[in-house]
Amino acid sequence: MDGAQQYNPRTVEEVFRDFKGRRAALVKALTTDVEEFYQQCDPEKENLCLYGFPSESWEVNLPAEEVPPELPEPALGINFARDGMQEKDWLSLVAVHSDAWLLSVAFYFGARFGFDRADRRRLFNMINDLPTIFEVVSGTAKKQSKDKSSMSNHSSTKSKSNSKVAQRGSESQIKYSRPQPKDEDEDGLDEDDEQGETLCGACGENYASDEFWICCDICEIWFHGKCVKITPARAEHIKQYKCPSCTSSKRTRP
Repeated sequence: MDGAQQYNPRTVEEVFRDFKGRRAALVKALTTDVEEFYQQCDPEKENLCLYGFPSESWEVNLPAEEVPPELPEPALGINFARDGMQEKDWLSLVAVHSDAWLLSVAFYFGARFGFDRADRRRLFNMINDLPTIFEVVSGTAKKQSKDKSSMSNHSSTKSKSNSKVAQRGSESQIKYSRPQPKDEDEDGLDEDDEQGETLCGACGENYASDEFWICCDICEIWFHGKCVKITPARAEHIKQYKCPSCTSSKRTRP
C-alpha cells in the first residue's frame, strides 16, 4: 500500500509517535479531506478499509492479502454502509472503528516488544490525553475543549472581527490573539481548569509558540491553521469561518 512503509517502534515514545501519526491521518480523512474520502468509499467496490500511516497520510484500500497480516487490520467494508445512513452517522461509525484499530495497533507493538505493566499504563495514559477520532468527528472534543478553555477576551475579539485568527508574537490583538484563560482567582476555577490550555479542535494538542490559529464562527472552537488548511493570508479574506465539522453537519446526502 502507498505510504505503508513498515517499521517497528520499540519504546513507549516510539509507539506513541506511531499512534499520533496514524491518528492525524485518520482525522484528516474524516474532516479536512472528507469529500475525497467519501468519493473513494464507493459502495460498488469490494470490501474497503481506511488505513492511517505514521507519515500522517491516509488511504482507502483493500485489506492485506497475507494471513495473518503483519499488523491488525482496520474495519472491513466501510464503503458498504455509506449510502445507507446519514453522512454524519456514517463518518462517526468509521471514526469509532478507527479508534479501535489505533488502539489495537499500539498495543500490538506493546505486546510484541514486551512492554511491562508500567509501560502499558504509560502508553495508555499518553493516548488517553488525546481526544478520540470519534470525539473529533462528532464534535464532542470541541465541547470538551471549550469547557476547559476560559476565553476572557473572546467577546471583545469577536466584536472587532468576524474572522478570528490567532498567532503568537503578533502585535495585533484583534485578529491575531490566542484565546486567554481566565485568571485563577476568577470565579473559583476548579482543578480541571488548572491546565487552562486551549486545545485544537482537530488534533487535540495544545497551543505552541509561533503557530497560527483560527476560530470557527459557528462552534467557537479554535484550530491550528495547518489542521484545517487555512493560512493567515487566506484568513484575512474570510468573513465567516466554518470549521470542517460545522460545514459537514450542514450537508445532507440522499
